[in-house]
Amino acid sequence: MTLKERITEDMKAAMRASDKESLSTIRMAQAAIKQREIDERISLDDAQTIAVIEKMIKQRRESILQFEKGNREDLAAIERREINLLQAYLPEQLSEAELDRIIQDALASSGASSMKDMGKVMGIVKAKAAGRTDMGVASARIKRALGG
Repeated sequence: MTLKERITEDMKAAMRASDKESLSTIRMAQAAIKQREIDERISLDDAQTIAVIEKMIKQRRESILQFEKGNREDLAAIERREINLLQAYLPEQLSEAELDRIIQDALASSGASSMKDMGKVMGIVKAKAAGRTDMGVASARIKRALGG
């Protein structure tokens, strides 16, 4: 079963269970996936679908920061719930040790020695860890490893 099919099945289950909150989030995810398919005139595979979901999660994290600045904890709580629901569609997340190992392998294979090599290292890490870690965290660790 593809990720898109799983999302569709979860939407049907939420409809049967009258779970309006989950249904709303799942429909939002489906709409974002469909929009990208229409915009690019392609059918998304699982990796591309994961990228759409990651983007949605990132948007919600940014919204939480804004809501907290505006003292709107009620809206931040809704965004957190949506993040939890969307994260169920992502692959198992990497542990800190696994991420560090991937970064060290990327540093060794690229021969990176300074911040000028950040792009090379980031490209290798993104290929191996996409969908399984927050790339912002990975970027910060790469910068620290390169002495930036």
